[in-house]
Amino acid sequence: MKVIALIPARLSSSRFDRKLMMDLCGKTVISRTYEAVVNTKLFHSVYVVTEDDEIYQEIVNSGGNSILSKHIHESGSDRIAEACESLNADAFVNIQGDEPFIDSSSLSKLVNELANSDYVSLMIKINERSELENPNNVKVIVDKDNQALYFSRSVIPFSRDSKSTLTNYYKHVGVYGFKKQALIDFSKSAPSKLEMIEKIEAIRIVENGNKIKMIETNFQGVGIDTKEDLELAISIWSK
Repeated sequence: MKVIALIPARLSSSRFDRKLMMDLCGKTVISRTYEAVVNTKLFHSVYVVTEDDEIYQEIVNSGGNSILSKHIHESGSDRIAEACESLNADAFVNIQGDEPFIDSSSLSKLVNELANSDYVSLMIKINERSELENPNNVKVIVDKDNQALYFSRSVIPFSRDSKSTLTNYYKHVGVYGFKKQALIDFSKSAPSKLEMIEKIEAIRIVENGNKIKMIETNFQGVGIDTKEDLELAISIWSK
Protein backbone atom coordinates (compact mmCIF):
# COMPACT_ATOMS: atom_id res chain seq x y z
CA MET A 1 0.00 0.00 0.00
CA LYS A 2 1.33 3.42 -0.99
CA VAL A 3 0.93 5.85 1.91
CA ILE A 4 1.81 9.56 1.85
CA ALA A 5 2.14 11.76 4.95
CA LEU A 6 0.56 15.22 4.73
CA ILE A 7 1.30 17.91 7.30
CA PRO A 8 -1.32 20.71 7.27
CA ALA A 9 0.20 24.01 8.37
CA ARG A 10 -0.78 27.65 8.69
CA LEU A 11 0.76 30.72 10.29
CA SER A 12 -2.21 31.96 12.29
CA SER A 13 -3.06 30.29 15.58
CA SER A 14 -5.47 31.56 18.23
CA ARG A 15 -3.36 30.35 21.15
CA PHE A 16 0.17 30.93 19.80
CA ASP A 17 0.39 32.91 16.58
CA ARG A 18 3.15 31.99 14.11
CA LYS A 19 4.19 29.06 16.31
CA LEU A 20 5.25 26.93 13.33
CA MET A 21 7.88 29.49 12.36
CA MET A 22 9.32 29.78 15.87
CA ASP A 23 12.91 28.68 16.39
CA LEU A 24 13.47 25.23 17.87
CA CYS A 25 17.21 24.88 18.41
CA GLY A 26 18.29 26.26 15.04
CA LYS A 27 15.35 25.29 12.83
CA THR A 28 11.69 26.24 12.75
CA VAL A 29 9.05 24.07 14.42
CA ILE A 30 7.52 23.12 11.05
CA SER A 31 10.93 22.11 9.65
CA ARG A 32 11.66 19.98 12.71
CA THR A 33 8.29 18.26 12.36
CA TYR A 34 8.75 17.68 8.62
CA GLU A 35 12.19 16.14 9.18
CA ALA A 36 10.89 13.95 12.02
CA VAL A 37 8.15 12.51 9.77
CA VAL A 38 10.60 11.92 6.90
CA ASN A 39 13.02 10.19 9.28
CA THR A 40 10.42 7.59 10.29
CA LYS A 41 10.88 6.12 6.77
CA LEU A 42 7.27 4.91 6.88
CA PHE A 43 5.98 6.94 3.96
CA HIS A 44 6.42 6.98 0.21
CA SER A 45 6.70 10.77 0.46
CA VAL A 46 5.95 13.62 2.87
CA TYR A 47 4.40 17.02 2.07
CA VAL A 48 3.63 20.14 4.08
CA VAL A 49 0.28 21.50 2.87
CA THR A 50 -0.19 25.20 3.57
CA GLU A 51 -2.05 28.31 2.48
CA ASP A 52 0.85 30.54 3.59
CA ASP A 53 3.68 31.30 1.18
CA GLU A 54 6.11 31.85 4.08
CA ILE A 55 5.71 28.26 5.28
CA TYR A 56 5.80 26.95 1.70
CA GLN A 57 9.11 28.72 1.05
CA GLU A 58 10.53 27.54 4.39
CA ILE A 59 10.06 23.90 3.37
CA VAL A 60 11.00 24.02 -0.32
CA ASN A 61 14.06 26.22 0.29
CA SER A 62 15.42 23.52 2.59
CA GLY A 63 14.84 20.81 -0.02
CA GLY A 64 11.49 19.53 1.28
CA ASN A 65 8.13 18.94 -0.41
CA SER A 66 5.28 21.41 0.05
CA ILE A 67 1.95 22.10 -1.60
CA LEU A 68 0.36 25.55 -1.60
CA SER A 69 -3.40 25.31 -1.08
CA LYS A 70 -5.67 26.94 -3.63
CA HIS A 71 -8.36 27.65 -1.04
CA ILE A 72 -8.68 28.69 2.61
CA HIS A 73 -9.81 25.81 4.83
CA GLU A 74 -11.21 25.64 8.35
CA SER A 75 -9.62 22.32 9.30
CA GLY A 76 -6.35 20.56 8.60
CA SER A 77 -8.14 17.53 7.17
CA ASP A 78 -10.01 19.72 4.69
CA ARG A 79 -6.69 21.26 3.69
CA ILE A 80 -4.99 17.95 3.01
CA ALA A 81 -8.08 16.62 1.21
CA GLU A 82 -7.63 19.28 -1.46
CA ALA A 83 -4.00 18.21 -1.88
CA CYS A 84 -4.66 14.48 -1.94
CA GLU A 85 -6.71 14.58 -5.14
CA SER A 86 -3.58 15.45 -7.13
CA LEU A 87 -1.39 12.80 -5.46
CA ASN A 88 -1.11 9.14 -6.41
CA ALA A 89 -1.48 7.10 -3.21
CA ASP A 90 -3.80 4.56 -1.59
CA ALA A 91 -3.92 6.30 1.78
CA PHE A 92 -2.79 9.43 3.59
CA VAL A 93 -1.73 10.23 7.14
CA ASN A 94 -2.48 13.65 8.60
CA ILE A 95 0.20 14.76 11.09
CA GLN A 96 0.03 18.06 12.95
CA GLY A 97 2.75 20.59 12.11
CA ASP A 98 3.48 21.33 15.76
CA GLU A 99 4.59 17.77 16.69
CA PRO A 100 8.40 17.71 16.29
CA PHE A 101 8.75 14.63 18.53
CA ILE A 102 6.48 12.34 16.50
CA ASP A 103 6.74 8.65 17.43
CA SER A 104 7.58 6.22 14.62
CA SER A 105 6.27 3.16 16.50
CA SER A 106 2.77 4.66 16.88
CA LEU A 107 2.76 5.81 13.26
CA SER A 108 3.79 2.34 12.12
CA LYS A 109 0.77 0.78 13.89
CA LEU A 110 -1.52 3.38 12.32
CA VAL A 111 -0.13 2.81 8.81
CA ASN A 112 -0.52 -0.97 9.16
CA GLU A 113 -4.16 -0.62 10.27
CA LEU A 114 -4.97 1.38 7.13
CA ALA A 115 -5.02 -1.92 5.25
CA ASN A 116 -8.20 -2.79 7.19
CA SER A 117 -9.89 0.54 7.96
CA ASP A 118 -10.95 3.68 6.11
CA TYR A 119 -10.25 5.92 9.11
CA VAL A 120 -7.62 5.35 11.82
CA SER A 121 -6.41 7.49 14.70
CA LEU A 122 -4.49 7.30 17.99
CA MET A 123 -5.37 7.58 21.68
CA ILE A 124 -3.46 7.53 24.94
CA LYS A 125 -4.65 6.60 28.42
CA ILE A 126 -5.20 9.53 30.79
CA ASN A 127 -3.68 9.07 34.23
CA GLU A 128 -3.95 12.56 35.70
CA ARG A 129 -7.15 14.31 36.78
CA SER A 130 -5.82 17.65 35.52
CA GLU A 131 -5.31 16.14 32.05
CA LEU A 132 -8.82 14.74 32.08
CA GLU A 133 -10.46 18.03 33.04
CA ASN A 134 -8.44 20.18 30.62
CA PRO A 135 -10.75 21.19 27.71
CA ASN A 136 -7.72 21.55 25.43
CA ASN A 137 -7.37 17.75 25.64
CA VAL A 138 -9.90 15.98 23.43
CA LYS A 139 -11.27 12.84 25.07
CA VAL A 140 -12.50 9.80 23.15
CA ILE A 141 -14.69 6.86 24.12
CA VAL A 142 -14.61 3.60 22.15
CA ASP A 143 -16.58 0.39 21.80
CA LYS A 144 -15.29 -3.13 22.49
CA ASP A 145 -13.46 -3.16 19.13
CA ASN A 146 -11.78 0.21 19.77
CA GLN A 147 -14.01 1.96 17.25
CA ALA A 148 -14.61 5.58 18.29
CA LEU A 149 -18.07 6.32 19.67
CA TYR A 150 -17.60 10.02 20.44
CA PHE A 151 -15.02 12.75 21.02
CA SER A 152 -15.43 15.65 23.45
CA ARG A 153 -13.60 18.39 25.30
CA SER A 154 -15.71 17.50 28.31
CA VAL A 155 -15.01 14.56 30.60
CA ILE A 156 -16.40 11.42 28.94
CA PRO A 157 -17.59 9.06 30.15
CA PHE A 158 -19.02 10.86 33.18
CA SER A 159 -18.70 8.76 36.30
CA ARG A 160 -21.44 8.91 38.92
CA ASP A 161 -19.16 7.06 41.33
CA SER A 162 -16.62 9.49 42.78
CA LYS A 163 -14.40 6.54 43.73
CA SER A 164 -13.89 5.44 40.13
CA THR A 165 -10.37 5.42 38.69
CA LEU A 166 -9.10 6.95 35.45
CA THR A 167 -8.63 3.48 33.91
CA ASN A 168 -11.11 3.99 31.08
CA TYR A 169 -10.30 7.55 30.07
CA TYR A 170 -8.43 8.26 26.84
CA LYS A 171 -7.09 11.37 25.17
CA HIS A 172 -7.26 11.65 21.41
CA VAL A 173 -3.89 12.09 19.73
CA GLY A 174 -4.48 14.25 16.66
CA VAL A 175 -2.95 11.98 14.04
CA TYR A 176 -5.33 10.57 11.41
CA GLY A 177 -5.01 7.95 8.70
CA PHE A 178 -7.42 7.98 5.74
CA LYS A 179 -7.96 5.82 2.71
CA LYS A 180 -7.90 8.23 -0.24
CA GLN A 181 -11.61 8.04 -1.07
CA ALA A 182 -12.54 8.29 2.61
CA LEU A 183 -10.55 11.53 2.87
CA ILE A 184 -12.22 12.95 -0.24
CA ASP A 185 -15.65 11.95 1.08
CA PHE A 186 -14.89 13.58 4.43
CA SER A 187 -13.95 16.87 2.81
CA LYS A 188 -17.08 16.93 0.67
CA SER A 189 -19.40 16.49 3.66
CA ALA A 190 -20.51 19.64 5.44
CA PRO A 191 -19.19 20.34 8.96
CA SER A 192 -21.57 18.56 11.31
CA LYS A 193 -23.61 20.15 14.09
CA LEU A 194 -21.70 18.51 16.94
CA GLU A 195 -18.37 19.13 15.24
CA MET A 196 -19.07 22.86 15.18
CA ILE A 197 -20.12 22.88 18.83
CA GLU A 198 -17.08 21.00 20.10
CA LYS A 199 -14.62 22.27 17.45
CA ILE A 200 -13.39 18.71 16.86
CA GLU A 201 -13.22 17.62 13.21
CA ALA A 202 -13.19 13.88 14.01
CA ILE A 203 -16.80 14.17 15.15
CA ARG A 204 -17.86 14.77 11.54
CA ILE A 205 -16.73 11.26 10.64
CA VAL A 206 -18.68 9.45 13.37
CA GLU A 207 -21.69 11.78 13.13
CA ASN A 208 -22.01 10.77 9.47
CA GLY A 209 -22.12 7.09 10.45
CA ASN A 210 -18.52 6.12 9.71
CA LYS A 211 -16.09 4.24 11.95
CA ILE A 212 -12.70 5.41 13.20
CA LYS A 213 -10.41 2.65 14.43
CA MET A 214 -8.57 3.93 17.51
CA ILE A 215 -5.10 2.56 18.28
CA GLU A 216 -3.79 2.91 21.81
CA THR A 217 -0.31 4.33 22.16
CA ASN A 218 1.93 4.99 25.15
CA PHE A 219 3.75 7.85 23.46
CA GLN A 220 3.12 11.31 24.90
CA GLY A 221 4.41 13.91 22.46
CA VAL A 222 4.88 17.63 22.94
CA GLY A 223 2.35 19.48 20.82
CA ILE A 224 3.39 23.14 20.68
CA ASP A 225 0.25 25.15 21.45
CA THR A 226 1.71 27.77 23.82
CA LYS A 227 4.96 29.58 24.52
CA GLU A 228 5.41 27.29 27.52
CA ASP A 229 5.16 24.26 25.22
CA LEU A 230 7.88 25.73 23.01
CA GLU A 231 10.12 26.28 26.03
CA LEU A 232 9.58 22.64 27.02
CA ALA A 233 10.35 21.48 23.46
CA ILE A 234 13.57 23.52 23.42
CA SER A 235 14.57 21.98 26.76
CA ILE A 236 13.93 18.45 25.50
CA TRP A 237 15.67 19.02 22.16
CA SER A 238 18.71 20.53 23.88
CA LYS A 239 19.18 17.32 25.82
